[in-house]
Amino acid sequence: MTKYVKLIPRFINYVKKDTRSDENTSTIPSTKTQTEFAATLVEELRKIGLQDVHIASKSGYVFATLPGNLPEGKEVKKVGLIAHMDTADFNAQNIKPQIIKNYDGKSDIALGEGKYKLSPNEFESLKKYTGQDLITTDGTTLLGADDKAGISEIITAIEYLIEHPEIKHGEIKIGIGPDEEIGTGADNFEVADFGADIAYTVDGGPLGELEYETFNAAQAKIELIGKNVHPATAKDVMINALQLAFDFHAQLPNREVPEKTSGREGFFHLLEMNGTVDKAKMTYIIRDHDRQKFEARKRLFKEIVAQLNASYDNKRVILDMKDQYYNMREVIEKDMTVVDIAKKAMENLEIKPVIYPVRGGTDGSKISFMGLPTPNLFAGGENMHSRFEYVSVQVMEQATSVILEIIAEVARTK
Repeated sequence: MTKYVKLIPRFINYVKKDTRSDENTSTIPSTKTQTEFAATLVEELRKIGLQDVHIASKSGYVFATLPGNLPEGKEVKKVGLIAHMDTADFNAQNIKPQIIKNYDGKSDIALGEGKYKLSPNEFESLKKYTGQDLITTDGTTLLGADDKAGISEIITAIEYLIEHPEIKHGEIKIGIGPDEEIGTGADNFEVADFGADIAYTVDGGPLGELEYETFNAAQAKIELIGKNVHPATAKDVMINALQLAFDFHAQLPNREVPEKTSGREGFFHLLEMNGTVDKAKMTYIIRDHDRQKFEARKRLFKEIVAQLNASYDNKRVILDMKDQYYNMREVIEKDMTVVDIAKKAMENLEIKPVIYPVRGGTDGSKISFMGLPTPNLFAGGENMHSRFEYVSVQVMEQATSVILEIIAEVARTK
């Protein structure tokens, strides 16, 4: 029997609550469901014995503190543990988790009534989990392991420390935030209020992930203004906004897209396009690990827009582009202590650290640039943001153990 008896019941309880974020609102958090979930976390954290539990007024983060219990006079770094409460842009209502005990590593897993299935022929990652217990959806929703697995692991680890006062540790800070999935969650993060010296987001995927290098990221929204007339008299008069959109996209490198890149290769990703002859809109995300290449990608957008506009009688292409986050490696590589501690903790537990550049970002990307170095730890989720999302019970337990071992490793420092 696992020593973390509350871990999975806590996780199941969390994922059943809809906390999907919404980029089309201006509130913090972006959805009422997150506000309600935050209130339940405050109540839970106070009940298990944490101190200074509060919701930060600017960011909507739930902050809490576990005081240290080290011998008088010994001071160590204050460790921060961060996760996010919102889930991605996929159905999150009426989530029905199911647990597959002792998965054999080769069979298809029916999701719910079987309209959808998890098959190792399609998802090879399943083969890694032979003999483990998997939690899946019923196929109609995502699961929400991203990042309620992280929340569950953090709170379970902290509760374990409270229940075992013989384990010596420094002061621990907890931060559970909203709106990570829409890229705004850490915009107003209050580093001083949080009060940690080093921190970790527990928001990664499979066993062993330890990430301190992310993309540089920007979003570009393009409005294309056409001129619509009857097609019978359109010659030299009509300007088709949809054709403008095609012309813009055709000038981007056709192989620099997510489905044709990997590793540190950047990309342009067309997320959305809609419109009519009269008016059209496009939304892109721009990504690159290298800051100079990232800036060059943004310049290319501006150059294409200028070129298209120069071809017409007035401004037909309007670009609204903004940076979202930067590669946190720029900050963390100046002092790798926070990474070395996590690496040592994993090795102490005979878990091989898997360190590679993330093809995405975390709240830690922004928080690191605010002065608090914050790499990312694995939480266990696979196939995130989809109906095929799943997580291993055993990996969640190992993630909880890594959190505890990081805390112990810091406490052992002189």
